[in-house]
Amino acid sequence: MARTDLAAPPRPLARPSRDLRLDVLRGWLQVSIFGAHAVGSAFGAYGIHAVWGLSDSSGQFLFLSGFVLASVFTLKARRDGEAAAAQDTWRRAARLWVKHMALFLLFGVMVLWAEQALPLPGEVERLSWGLLATDPLTALWGAAALLYLPNYIDVLPVFILAMLALPGVLWLVARWGAWALLPSAVLWAGVQVGAWQYWGWMPVGLDPLAWQFAFMLGAWFGRRALLEGAAVRRHGWMIALSVLIIVLGFVQRLGEGFGGGLDVETIWTLAGKTHLGPLALLHGLAIAYLVAVLVPRDARWMHGAVAQALAAVGRHSLDVFCIGLFLSWIVTAGLRLYPGVWWLDPALTLAGIAVLVGFALAVERRRLCPAAAR
Repeated sequence: MARTDLAAPPRPLARPSRDLRLDVLRGWLQVSIFGAHAVGSAFGAYGIHAVWGLSDSSGQFLFLSGFVLASVFTLKARRDGEAAAAQDTWRRAARLWVKHMALFLLFGVMVLWAEQALPLPGEVERLSWGLLATDPLTALWGAAALLYLPNYIDVLPVFILAMLALPGVLWLVARWGAWALLPSAVLWAGVQVGAWQYWGWMPVGLDPLAWQFAFMLGAWFGRRALLEGAAVRRHGWMIALSVLIIVLGFVQRLGEGFGGGLDVETIWTLAGKTHLGPLALLHGLAIAYLVAVLVPRDARWMHGAVAQALAAVGRHSLDVFCIGLFLSWIVTAGLRLYPGVWWLDPALTLAGIAVLVGFALAVERRRLCPAAAR
């Protein structure tokens, strides 16, 4: 696929206005991720959209992250050169690695404490944190090398690895067009057929070799949106196909509740979360397409109180995500410690969401009015 945009002198790129849809969507995805990690909660079982479809909030957030970071990279590359843009992206990845290590240490200490202080026997092994308890130095080295990824700590490494590869992929995209996505697609396809898997020390919840494809697809569309003014064009047949995929996903999940639908092994192969199965990928892309072509960039409802709160969460999604992991574990532990207490589930869930939203609003207020915040 030949490229023609390199033949002419590159035109200056203006920073696009903020797309409020992205902030609101990322905010909802963070609340949804909190619910998904709050095992045993009614919100996690029925209230998040991932329960009623084949794709997962984590995959959709990864796609949007690739979309945004590719736009930032392309804008900086046009202004300061590709080398400067690559250095900026790698600095972001380094800062994210520092947060990953801080999260690993703090979460690990909490799990080890819970094993001793709470009546939750086997919590360390249940969450695959045993290595930290028996050989902390090896565990720390493994976490630093992104090889030891116990439960709750297997998401950020996917982002780190994808961000490290992003400059090279976008360099190829500028020269080869869509063909530059072929290596990423091959990595994903190899995981699907069992040709390879991530070389972690234990099975991971999200295989980076598969999940990087969602990030790179988002990056492709993010670069396209910046350079061409729109990531995708509106086509009636694409809308119909996307709706069909979403409806089939809903029917499958509904069928599972009544003992029907595809069998467990088949649906895991086609839509499993760990390897980002093909139906899960298509379902997530279908949702993204419908949002892109049907939802306005700045609709009136986005300025309501709830949407603005979600937008604040979306603008500070990384810190919200980290806090949400701790809160979701607290909800899970509380429901295990006090089963049958009917009011505990809604109380803990609503309190957790309130903390996430309150934190985001406080950070937003400090960002917009630093003097008032003091």
